[in-house]
Amino acid sequence: MRRRRARTAPASLAVAVLTAATATACAFPLRDLGPLPPRYSGPPLSADTVVSEMTAVLAAEGVTVQREPSAVLGRCSERLSGHHAPQTVEAAVKAAVARARSEHGWQDGPDTAGERLTLTKGNWTVLAGFAAEVPAGGQAPVIISLTCVDGEATSPAPPAPTAPTAPTAPSAPALAPAPTST
Repeated sequence: MRRRRARTAPASLAVAVLTAATATACAFPLRDLGPLPPRYSGPPLSADTVVSEMTAVLAAEGVTVQREPSAVLGRCSERLSGHHAPQTVEAAVKAAVARARSEHGWQDGPDTAGERLTLTKGNWTVLAGFAAEVPAGGQAPVIISLTCVDGEATSPAPPAPTAPTAPTAPSAPALAPAPTST
């Protein structure tokens, strides 16, 4: 029995030393750096504002789109759809994207390898894609998807309070602990 104790003591000491060394080495990377920065800058934009801007820049380039009701629950997303002449649809959408950048302050979004055009502004990302095939003699579909970072931007921002409110008194008195019986 004595031999067993003699072997486990050095092993236990080695495990303790390794644990202390690991904790010391990992302490710097695991320190608390505070809250994460916001995922977007500026005030959140409402869905109505974003839809209005995108509809206006598309209309200025001759592309008429309609707002479709959002059917995705739990996410704020909008969709604009319409049709345009197949010969000029790609040029018109690209010109509308350029107009959104220059007139409304939209920025280039994530690169999608040329398949789609993306824009970002505030808490919104706009994605415009092009149809691969257009039926002969038909109109080319135009679909613009708008997605926001946080799910609260689908409704307009709440109005700011006009007058400061006074703190309210508690509605019930604090409860005292029950006496103990001996």
